[in-house]
Amino acid sequence: MKKRIRYPLLAAAIAGALGAHAVAAKPNVQVPVLGPRTATAPVAHLSEAQKIQALIHSVETLQGAVFIRNGSEYDSAKAADHLRRKLDYAGKRITTADQFIDKLATGSSMTGKPYKIRFADGRTVESAVYFHEQLRKLEAPAVSKKG
Repeated sequence: MKKRIRYPLLAAAIAGALGAHAVAAKPNVQVPVLGPRTATAPVAHLSEAQKIQALIHSVETLQGAVFIRNGSEYDSAKAADHLRRKLDYAGKRITTADQFIDKLATGSSMTGKPYKIRFADGRTVESAVYFHEQLRKLEAPAVSKKG
């Protein structure tokens, strides 16, 4: 089954905000990569809902990463699916990217155990650290391009 990007403009904004390394395309998925944000190539302001989707997408496209939840390991696609299900279940209770991170993306509501991400290079971080860093990148102002 061929996958397609549901929100191509959002994917472009994510690519520009996070950089090419964070949105390396999966097989059969074309994600336009805009490169780093500059004053001449700004990324449009993202709504809170778009930021949440960008955060989920950033996990979904992590090449070689493992999402650790309650002691079990999941690939990036399953991790993203899990986060989307939690977000759907939360409904209107989650309205900001910070709420998404703090209430849904950082640990199990059943066991209280924090979620972790093990990157391809072997480094492991709690998902809260990863998501807050990604959000900071999304919200960072455009950088002036030096000649």
